[in-house]
Amino acid sequence: MSLPKPYYQDDAVVLYHGDCRQIVPLLGRFDLLLTDPPYGIGFAAQPTNYQRAAGMKPNDWDDSAPDVLPFLEHADAHCIWGGNYFPLPETRGWLAWVKPDAPPSMGNIELAWTSRDMCAKHLVQSISATNAERVGHPTQKPLVLITWCLSFFPASATVLDPFAGSGTTGRACKDLGRKCVMIEREEAYCEIAARRMG
Repeated sequence: MSLPKPYYQDDAVVLYHGDCRQIVPLLGRFDLLLTDPPYGIGFAAQPTNYQRAAGMKPNDWDDSAPDVLPFLEHADAHCIWGGNYFPLPETRGWLAWVKPDAPPSMGNIELAWTSRDMCAKHLVQSISATNAERVGHPTQKPLVLITWCLSFFPASATVLDPFAGSGTTGRACKDLGRKCVMIEREEAYCEIAARRMG
């Protein structure tokens, strides 16, 4: 199989539309794997009242968790949001996003597993503080959060995100002058991500 034509490409970011399990093995090696895969908790099937009001419909892409272990082979360092849902190696280097305004139906903390041998760290960032940047993905991470993640990997010039969603990783990398390759299965989210790169 050959690489598909990029859905979007500029000097910093390449975005592919397709199945990351097929595309990632064709890409070579990266300095950092930074991604937010589906957690397999059925969140997308149950949009919040806010999301329903914004027109979001139930979807099934979060009904099961993908196998993320094969992706570790393609990068030297790793940061995987929802890491507590996957059978990853032991680490001290957990990152936590504390959401003080999370509704009762959601956890007020999310965890990222990293391959760094460091003390666990947390960032307090309200959901409402990032409402202005929301673009229609139900689990979109704030740009400040992904930028914070990248600060723990200052030497990582090339970044892979095989579960790109709305493209926050690409946007953060572009803003910081890093290179990023993203893959997204849903074309609607590819379109959103491509618009955010402009």
